[in-house]
Amino acid sequence: MSPVQPRLLIAVLAALLAGLLLTALASREPVHAYLSLLTGALPQPHWDPAQGWQVRRLARFGTVLEDAVTLTFLGLAVALPFRARQFSLGADGQMFLGALAAAAVSLYLGGPAWLVLPAAALAAMLAGFAWGLLPGLLKARHGANEMVSSLMLNLIAIEFYRLAITRWLCDPAAGFLVTPMLPAAATFAPLLAHTNVTPLLFAAPLAAYAAWLLLARTTAGYEIRLTGAAPAFARQAGLPVGRAVALSMAAGGAFAGLAGLHIGNGLLKRLPVDLAPGLGYDGLLVALLARNDPRAVPWAALFYAYLRTGAQAMERGSDVSREMVLVIQALIILFVVADRLLPRRLELALRRRRGEGQ
Repeated sequence: MSPVQPRLLIAVLAALLAGLLLTALASREPVHAYLSLLTGALPQPHWDPAQGWQVRRLARFGTVLEDAVTLTFLGLAVALPFRARQFSLGADGQMFLGALAAAAVSLYLGGPAWLVLPAAALAAMLAGFAWGLLPGLLKARHGANEMVSSLMLNLIAIEFYRLAITRWLCDPAAGFLVTPMLPAAATFAPLLAHTNVTPLLFAAPLAAYAAWLLLARTTAGYEIRLTGAAPAFARQAGLPVGRAVALSMAAGGAFAGLAGLHIGNGLLKRLPVDLAPGLGYDGLLVALLARNDPRAVPWAALFYAYLRTGAQAMERGSDVSREMVLVIQALIILFVVADRLLPRRLELALRRRRGEGQ
């Protein structure tokens, strides 16, 4: 067994224990409140003598799956630049422009679903790719700090998005600033009743696998990984470090564009002018939870989405305030991300035991 697995398990258990202690300080019914956090996002079977077995809270569980899909794409958008040692903060802007491009294609292209949906997905990916490539080129050619440039480009992308919705795509009959409803052929049908869980639920792990294949099975992926692990050695070996940096950020932008497609064509079925920013930072947390491993990103996204929905259930169903819920949620994430704080002696003991067992 790898020593990383017991460390992570101990970190999760320690985080849950710390969260329970905090709940005990803030609630008169800490066990009930904490159970709301841990089980509030799960469906609840219910027996009705008249109608038989029913499943309650399915919409709440659907919210977990919906958020997990979006967070998977955004986690990949951050994890790929991380592998080239690039700290990109541009997922928000790439997501906004991806949603805008997909909506524009959906509204103006027309045609059957087999034509419109792939075209909208391609437009979203190209928009995100282009907006991710820009800070990558600035870093590769001019040495611009990628955090600053990607963050400033977010502002430009968001304001352009609002301009496009207000001036060119606004539905005058809606009564507020929003695009027309997207054609049925351009939207993803729900898989579960009373939810917006769409077939993109299956596309998200496939995207994670494609990102892993890019990194592990292609020359470009090798260049990205070596640039992140040993940039000085990569330059000495004659690898195109600048190209690897730009490609990692552009490829991440393509996945952020898919997050925009999911929000516009899957969840909302139209785009409001005030699409909430800040989801890109949740993608940052997901990438950290996954250790920047694309194969782990869907699981990290599911964990984080489950935790967020459970926190909302805890807030609504107990006497724990929203501020304390956020503290507990942040503490659990911090423990999981910082599982390397486990004492070095215990890690060495695990390695020794592993060596004796071989």
